[in-house]
Amino acid sequence: MIKTRNVLAEVESKELLHKAGIPVVDTRLARTKREAVSISKQMGFPVVLKISSPDVIHKSDAGGVKLGLANATQVGKAYSEIVSSIKQAYPEAEIHGLSVQRMAGPGVEVIIGMSKDPQFGPVLMFGLGGILVEVLKDVSFRIVPVSERDARDMIREIKGYPILEGYRGQKPVSIAALEKLIVRVSQFAENNPHIAELDLNPVFAYPDKAIAVDARVVLE
Repeated sequence: MIKTRNVLAEVESKELLHKAGIPVVDTRLARTKREAVSISKQMGFPVVLKISSPDVIHKSDAGGVKLGLANATQVGKAYSEIVSSIKQAYPEAEIHGLSVQRMAGPGVEVIIGMSKDPQFGPVLMFGLGGILVEVLKDVSFRIVPVSERDARDMIREIKGYPILEGYRGQKPVSIAALEKLIVRVSQFAENNPHIAELDLNPVFAYPDKAIAVDARVVLE
Protein backbone atom coordinates (compact mmCIF):
# COMPACT_ATOMS: atom_id res chain seq x y z
CA MET A 1 0.00 0.00 0.00
CA ILE A 2 1.34 3.44 -0.94
CA LYS A 3 1.25 5.94 1.89
CA THR A 4 0.38 9.53 1.02
CA ARG A 5 1.55 12.49 3.07
CA ASN A 6 -0.04 15.83 3.76
CA VAL A 7 2.13 18.78 4.80
CA LEU A 8 0.17 21.11 7.04
CA ALA A 9 0.51 24.85 6.58
CA GLU A 10 2.44 26.71 9.27
CA VAL A 11 -0.72 28.20 10.78
CA GLU A 12 -2.38 24.76 10.93
CA SER A 13 0.75 23.17 12.39
CA LYS A 14 0.97 25.79 15.12
CA GLU A 15 -2.72 25.50 15.99
CA LEU A 16 -2.31 21.74 16.41
CA LEU A 17 0.79 22.15 18.57
CA HIS A 18 -0.76 24.91 20.68
CA LYS A 19 -3.71 22.67 21.53
CA ALA A 20 -1.19 20.07 22.74
CA GLY A 21 0.37 22.57 25.14
CA ILE A 22 3.48 23.19 23.05
CA PRO A 23 4.44 26.90 23.13
CA VAL A 24 4.40 28.50 19.68
CA VAL A 25 4.41 32.09 18.45
CA ASP A 26 0.89 33.33 17.66
CA THR A 27 0.53 33.06 13.87
CA ARG A 28 -2.44 33.89 11.66
CA LEU A 29 -3.14 33.52 7.94
CA ALA A 30 -3.75 36.58 5.77
CA ARG A 31 -5.22 35.89 2.33
CA THR A 32 -5.03 39.51 1.17
CA LYS A 33 -2.82 42.52 1.73
CA ARG A 34 -5.63 44.22 3.64
CA GLU A 35 -5.93 41.23 5.99
CA ALA A 36 -2.17 41.23 6.57
CA VAL A 37 -2.23 44.89 7.58
CA SER A 38 -5.27 44.38 9.84
CA ILE A 39 -3.77 41.35 11.60
CA SER A 40 -0.45 43.17 12.05
CA LYS A 41 -2.18 46.07 13.77
CA GLN A 42 -4.01 43.69 16.08
CA MET A 43 -0.81 41.82 17.00
CA GLY A 44 1.35 44.90 17.36
CA PHE A 45 4.53 45.74 15.47
CA PRO A 46 7.11 44.61 14.54
CA VAL A 47 5.81 41.56 12.67
CA VAL A 48 7.04 38.86 10.30
CA LEU A 49 5.40 37.85 7.02
CA LYS A 50 5.99 34.39 5.50
CA ILE A 51 4.63 32.71 2.42
CA SER A 52 2.07 29.96 3.08
CA SER A 53 2.35 27.37 0.30
CA PRO A 54 2.71 23.57 0.29
CA ASP A 55 4.98 23.92 -2.75
CA VAL A 56 7.56 26.23 -1.14
CA ILE A 57 9.81 24.49 1.39
CA HIS A 58 12.77 26.89 1.68
CA LYS A 59 10.83 30.10 2.14
CA SER A 60 13.76 32.44 2.79
CA ASP A 61 15.72 31.30 -0.27
CA ALA A 62 12.75 32.12 -2.50
CA GLY A 63 12.18 35.58 -1.04
CA GLY A 64 9.19 34.35 0.92
CA VAL A 65 10.05 35.87 4.31
CA LYS A 66 10.17 39.48 5.52
CA LEU A 67 11.31 40.28 9.05
CA GLY A 68 10.96 43.25 11.39
CA LEU A 69 8.12 45.06 9.62
CA ALA A 70 7.50 48.11 11.77
CA ASN A 71 4.30 49.65 10.37
CA ALA A 72 1.32 49.11 8.06
CA THR A 73 3.09 50.61 5.04
CA GLN A 74 5.99 48.17 5.36
CA VAL A 75 3.57 45.25 5.77
CA GLY A 76 1.67 46.18 2.61
CA LYS A 77 4.85 46.56 0.59
CA ALA A 78 6.29 43.31 1.94
CA TYR A 79 3.09 41.42 1.09
CA SER A 80 3.33 42.46 -2.56
CA GLU A 81 7.06 41.71 -2.76
CA ILE A 82 6.68 38.22 -1.29
CA VAL A 83 3.84 37.22 -3.61
CA SER A 84 5.76 38.58 -6.61
CA SER A 85 8.97 36.73 -5.64
CA ILE A 86 7.18 33.41 -5.11
CA LYS A 87 5.26 33.63 -8.38
CA GLN A 88 8.54 34.26 -10.18
CA ALA A 89 10.45 31.47 -8.40
CA TYR A 90 7.57 28.97 -8.31
CA PRO A 91 5.11 29.82 -11.12
CA GLU A 92 3.01 26.71 -10.44
CA ALA A 93 2.97 27.07 -6.64
CA GLU A 94 -0.34 27.05 -4.81
CA ILE A 95 -0.38 30.12 -2.57
CA HIS A 96 -2.72 30.01 0.43
CA GLY A 97 -1.74 33.50 1.57
CA LEU A 98 0.85 34.84 3.99
CA SER A 99 1.29 33.96 7.64
CA VAL A 100 1.61 36.91 10.01
CA GLN A 101 3.34 36.61 13.37
CA ARG A 102 4.74 38.95 15.98
CA MET A 103 8.52 39.37 15.69
CA ALA A 104 10.11 37.36 18.50
CA GLY A 105 13.04 38.81 20.42
CA PRO A 106 16.47 37.30 19.75
CA GLY A 107 17.21 34.04 21.55
CA VAL A 108 19.41 30.99 21.17
CA GLU A 109 18.09 28.93 18.27
CA VAL A 110 17.56 25.20 18.74
CA ILE A 111 15.66 22.55 16.80
CA ILE A 112 13.34 19.82 18.02
CA GLY A 113 12.20 17.33 15.42
CA MET A 114 10.51 13.97 15.04
CA SER A 115 10.64 11.43 12.25
CA LYS A 116 9.57 7.81 11.97
CA ASP A 117 12.13 5.03 11.74
CA PRO A 118 10.84 1.89 9.96
CA GLN A 119 12.13 -0.31 12.79
CA PHE A 120 11.91 1.82 15.95
CA GLY A 121 8.98 4.11 15.18
CA PRO A 122 8.96 7.80 16.22
CA VAL A 123 12.44 9.17 16.96
CA LEU A 124 13.04 12.59 18.54
CA MET A 125 15.92 14.89 17.61
CA PHE A 126 17.41 17.89 19.45
CA GLY A 127 20.21 20.24 18.41
CA LEU A 128 21.25 23.79 17.66
CA GLY A 129 18.72 25.32 15.27
CA GLY A 130 18.48 27.60 12.28
CA ILE A 131 21.09 26.98 9.59
CA LEU A 132 23.46 25.56 12.21
CA VAL A 133 21.68 22.22 12.18
CA GLU A 134 22.45 21.85 8.46
CA VAL A 135 26.06 23.02 8.78
CA LEU A 136 27.16 21.42 12.05
CA LYS A 137 24.74 18.46 12.28
CA ASP A 138 25.24 18.70 16.05
CA VAL A 139 22.18 16.72 17.17
CA SER A 140 21.11 13.99 19.58
CA PHE A 141 18.38 11.34 19.21
CA ARG A 142 16.03 9.31 21.41
CA ILE A 143 13.24 6.85 20.69
CA VAL A 144 9.76 7.99 21.76
CA PRO A 145 8.58 8.03 24.54
CA VAL A 146 11.20 10.40 25.96
CA SER A 147 11.41 10.82 29.74
CA GLU A 148 12.56 13.92 31.61
CA ARG A 149 15.93 12.24 32.17
CA ASP A 150 16.19 11.42 28.46
CA ALA A 151 15.44 15.04 27.60
CA ARG A 152 18.10 16.25 30.02
CA ASP A 153 20.67 13.90 28.50
CA MET A 154 19.72 14.88 24.92
CA ILE A 155 20.40 18.53 25.65
CA ARG A 156 23.74 17.86 27.33
CA GLU A 157 24.97 15.48 24.64
CA ILE A 158 25.32 18.06 21.87
CA LYS A 159 28.70 19.72 21.41
CA GLY A 160 27.04 23.12 21.43
CA TYR A 161 25.75 22.70 24.97
CA PRO A 162 28.12 25.42 26.35
CA ILE A 163 26.20 27.93 24.19
CA LEU A 164 23.04 27.05 26.11
CA GLU A 165 24.85 27.46 29.42
CA GLY A 166 25.87 30.99 28.52
CA TYR A 167 28.98 31.40 26.37
CA ARG A 168 31.32 34.39 26.71
CA GLY A 169 29.06 36.51 28.83
CA GLN A 170 25.75 35.59 27.20
CA LYS A 171 22.90 34.74 29.54
CA PRO A 172 22.20 31.02 29.96
CA VAL A 173 18.91 29.74 28.57
CA SER A 174 16.35 27.84 30.62
CA ILE A 175 17.41 24.20 30.33
CA ALA A 176 14.30 23.26 32.32
CA ALA A 177 12.07 24.90 29.68
CA LEU A 178 13.82 22.98 26.91
CA GLU A 179 13.50 19.70 28.81
CA LYS A 180 9.78 20.33 29.32
CA LEU A 181 9.35 21.17 25.63
CA ILE A 182 11.13 17.99 24.48
CA VAL A 183 8.92 15.84 26.73
CA ARG A 184 5.76 17.54 25.45
CA VAL A 185 6.81 16.98 21.84
CA SER A 186 7.45 13.31 22.69
CA GLN A 187 3.97 13.01 24.22
CA PHE A 188 2.48 14.76 21.20
CA ALA A 189 4.16 12.28 18.83
CA GLU A 190 3.10 9.33 20.97
CA ASN A 191 -0.54 10.47 21.13
CA ASN A 192 -0.74 11.22 17.39
CA PRO A 193 0.54 8.19 15.47
CA HIS A 194 -0.78 9.65 12.20
CA ILE A 195 1.98 12.27 12.28
CA ALA A 196 4.91 11.24 10.09
CA GLU A 197 7.26 14.18 10.65
CA LEU A 198 7.52 17.21 12.89
CA ASP A 199 9.99 20.11 12.85
CA LEU A 200 10.19 22.98 15.31
CA ASN A 201 12.95 25.08 13.78
CA PRO A 202 13.88 27.41 15.12
CA VAL A 203 12.84 27.25 18.74
CA PHE A 204 14.01 30.40 20.51
CA ALA A 205 15.43 29.60 23.94
CA TYR A 206 15.48 32.38 26.55
CA PRO A 207 16.58 32.60 30.20
CA ASP A 208 12.97 32.02 31.31
CA LYS A 209 11.22 30.11 28.49
CA ALA A 210 11.41 28.42 25.09
CA ILE A 211 9.00 29.00 22.21
CA ALA A 212 8.73 27.63 18.66
CA VAL A 213 8.96 30.37 16.04
CA ASP A 214 8.47 28.10 13.01
CA ALA A 215 6.73 24.73 12.84
CA ARG A 216 6.07 22.07 10.24
CA VAL A 217 3.85 19.01 10.68
CA VAL A 218 3.53 16.24 8.10
CA LEU A 219 0.58 13.86 8.36
CA GLU A 220 0.79 10.28 7.16
